[in-house]
Amino acid sequence: MRAALPLALAASLAACAGGPAPEIATPPPDLPESYFYQPNVATAARVDSLLPIDDAAFLDLAGAALSDGPSLAEALARVDAARAGARRAGAERAPNIGVGADVTATRTNPSQFGTNNPFAALIDTEQVSYAANLSASWDADLFGRLRAAERAALARVDAANASAAAVRIALLGEIAASVTDWRTIDARITAIESDVAAASQLAGLARVREEAGIAPGFDRVRAEAQASASRSRLAALQSERARIIGRLVTLTGQNARAVSAALDQGGPAQRPHPLPSSLPSELLANRPDVIAAAAELAATDAELAAAARARFPRLTLSGVLGLLAFNPGDLFDEDSIIGSLGAGIAAPLLDFGRIEAEIDGAAANKRVAFQSYRGAVYRALGETEAAFGLIAAADNEAALAIEENDQLERAASLANDRYRAGLASFLEVLEARRAADASGDRAAAARGRAERARILLWQALGGGEYGVTD
Repeated sequence: MRAALPLALAASLAACAGGPAPEIATPPPDLPESYFYQPNVATAARVDSLLPIDDAAFLDLAGAALSDGPSLAEALARVDAARAGARRAGAERAPNIGVGADVTATRTNPSQFGTNNPFAALIDTEQVSYAANLSASWDADLFGRLRAAERAALARVDAANASAAAVRIALLGEIAASVTDWRTIDARITAIESDVAAASQLAGLARVREEAGIAPGFDRVRAEAQASASRSRLAALQSERARIIGRLVTLTGQNARAVSAALDQGGPAQRPHPLPSSLPSELLANRPDVIAAAAELAATDAELAAAARARFPRLTLSGVLGLLAFNPGDLFDEDSIIGSLGAGIAAPLLDFGRIEAEIDGAAANKRVAFQSYRGAVYRALGETEAAFGLIAAADNEAALAIEENDQLERAASLANDRYRAGLASFLEVLEARRAADASGDRAAAARGRAERARILLWQALGGGEYGVTD
């Protein structure tokens, strides 16, 4: 013991000479005071108003996805796994207590004590022992290695919770976009069906004039061809509907019949939603991917501290209290009580760079986590800027498309009146009708893109009430 004590003290001093973990600067990213593309006039509308929350189909499908969707269930299971890891890390700081019992039978050859040993005949060659013991050991964690590991595990729980919120927002955004696409297709079908009716009416008029001998059959053929083209566009939209139902089946975990029944509920008319006012600080507070990146950075910082503290000595206390007897009836006698108590200290002396390599790796992981955090912040800022800019462009496009549709509808009506008065040819009427028909479809699609852009803004801002996990 006297010889080992100076060696242990020298090892402890050598380990402590390594010093604390290396410092790695993690300054917060610089953000602008306002968004570049944010409109000058913004209402105080809630962020949730950017979603189609007045659509029964969205509410039903979103509720199904949140209660039984596989994507969110997987993310929540990862949260449970992270919480279990945190409990394990916390339990490592507590004593480890165990209990055991055993029965051991041994047989001894007396010759091993010497063939001429006069006492060999007195040795009991067969012996059975009965034992029970209670053992305990505890790492005193003098330098906080286990505490740092527990902090890392708790930070990973925060990261898993934020990641689950991100999955929730992405899931709701996809469902909202799918429902919006479905309603856009409804509006486009309405516009195209109006086109079919108008083209069929023109074809009927051309047939009457052909039968009366006052117009060539070419006019009827052109009008029927235009009606067939519109019917072809209607058929193409059915494939889009099948794609949307398939995507919603994947997102919600519902069958196609249930999804179709939800979408068949009447939805509100297409209309632009007001934009909420927001600031970059609110963005950082709401975006779950930024929160997850910050939690991951905190976890790597704690892991770096734990790796650095592996250079320091570890003090372990242990003890055993038990019973040992060679006859079952004597197991609980006072003489059967045995025990031991010990304390040990251990520190690395020559590990040939193993711990330093662990520290370097942990430091690199922290730098990676910091750059990932910076990337999450600027990705959030960039997505929000893009969403504001996309809304401005989509709103302008929708307004111009609606104006174009109104003008072309008036032009088609005037061309029809001029044709009936004999002032215009049937070809002029047909061309005016074709332009008006195409503009109605374009206007419905443009309004749909404007609504979809608002869903992207909702996702970029981190969601509102719907984006918060329960």
